[in-house]
Amino acid sequence: MSVMSGTDQLHVVTTDDITPGRARLGKALVWGAAALLALVALAQAAQSMGWLDFGFDTWRPTLYAYCLWATALCWAQVITRGEQGKRTLFVLPAALFVVSLTVFPLLFGLIIAFSSWNLSSLDGRQFNGVDNLVQMWGDPFYWNALGNMVIYVLAIIVEYAIAFGLALILAGQIRARKFWRVAFLLPLMLSPVAVSWMVGKSMLEPRFGPLARLARSLGIENPSFFESPWMAKLTIMVLDAWTFIPFMMIMLLAGLQAIPKELQEASRVDGATGWKSFWEITFPLMLPVSVTAILIRIIFKLKLADIVITVTSGGPGGATDTVTSFIFREYRERSNVGYGTMLAMVYLVLIVIAMTFLMKFANRLTRPRT
Repeated sequence: MSVMSGTDQLHVVTTDDITPGRARLGKALVWGAAALLALVALAQAAQSMGWLDFGFDTWRPTLYAYCLWATALCWAQVITRGEQGKRTLFVLPAALFVVSLTVFPLLFGLIIAFSSWNLSSLDGRQFNGVDNLVQMWGDPFYWNALGNMVIYVLAIIVEYAIAFGLALILAGQIRARKFWRVAFLLPLMLSPVAVSWMVGKSMLEPRFGPLARLARSLGIENPSFFESPWMAKLTIMVLDAWTFIPFMMIMLLAGLQAIPKELQEASRVDGATGWKSFWEITFPLMLPVSVTAILIRIIFKLKLADIVITVTSGGPGGATDTVTSFIFREYRERSNVGYGTMLAMVYLVLIVIAMTFLMKFANRLTRPRT
């Protein structure tokens, strides 16, 4: 038995002899299945908009055509690339499955967004072009909800400062440190809906709530946390912050514990005070963790709806509305599926644009300076 020298032959992929006819067959399979998928999708889109009638009752023909194209694509990898194509099959089916779960709902949502579809109407879904966009442009409640979202997102600066302060305290040598860490994490363990009912509906109830009774005992005759637009908005921000500040705190605490103690000891030897050491040593080292915590918190904040829906339903007069809660009411209370989907699609585009700029700014902010 001869012993092979050099590289491990078990991990060497040999180059297959792919003939030109075999390569053409693989390409023909892929492009033929792709053409069939495009034709079926166009036919169903035309029927859904009422232009033509091909007799398709559901979108299953497009799904079947996609499955055929995915199978042809996987088969073509083996035909045109041989052993390398077989290795691709370990990843390609999963990628195609993820694409199907993302692309198909997005395309279906776009079709609904450009349609007039009210569940209380007997006419069903009707294509209406850009009418939903025109309605959205003149909808003051939607723009009010977008303005509220800007205020809610800006409140993250205060949340970050509080979370950083708590992280610094818990990172220090304090008594019962483990107890306080668990105690501060308790709000994060609660559901936002539970927080809404426990605090927003019970403790802040204007007649019998304990906080209202405390306010009356202090001389405030008619305590109300939701009558004034700004007071209601501030209360919603406090409830949401109380729930999610522990999330930022635990990320910042992990970052603080990862800072080498030698750096802090060296700064004290050099005569840096606590405040100077924080600004020149701790804060710059914590910048990547801080940016990550803030970006993740922004993502959570942009989805804020459950607390608003449960506590105020967007009131008073839309003062506490978020885009998500406003879209929820369009669906549930007004049964306006087409218009609500258009609002959601526009909001998605705005989120993608905003997060793209924020991530570019974050990369520039955390980039090492030479």
